[in-house]
Amino acid sequence: MGKNLPSGAGAIRLSAPLRGIARNWHDGRMIVSLFLALCLAAGTAFWIWMLVDCANRESDQGNTKVVWVIIIVVANFIGALIYYFARRPQRWAELGR
Repeated sequence: MGKNLPSGAGAIRLSAPLRGIARNWHDGRMIVSLFLALCLAAGTAFWIWMLVDCANRESDQGNTKVVWVIIIVVANFIGALIYYFARRPQRWAELGR
């Protein structure tokens, strides 16, 4: 517990990990990393939403539900986008849901 306090009024001494965080934040890397993490989280939430929507609301006639679930799972975010823009509006027009 024998740490020396920094001398001078208002002097703040950061530990090595905190200096790294402050430096990265200043460089803008932390902001970019935060933005990418938020995009990844939003993309994952959208993918799950489209997968659940397809599994619950797609008609059981034929193999359309199975095919769309496979497309969404295999193609991940791109498959969810294709489902959202191609099939979902078409399903609303056909089934009203």
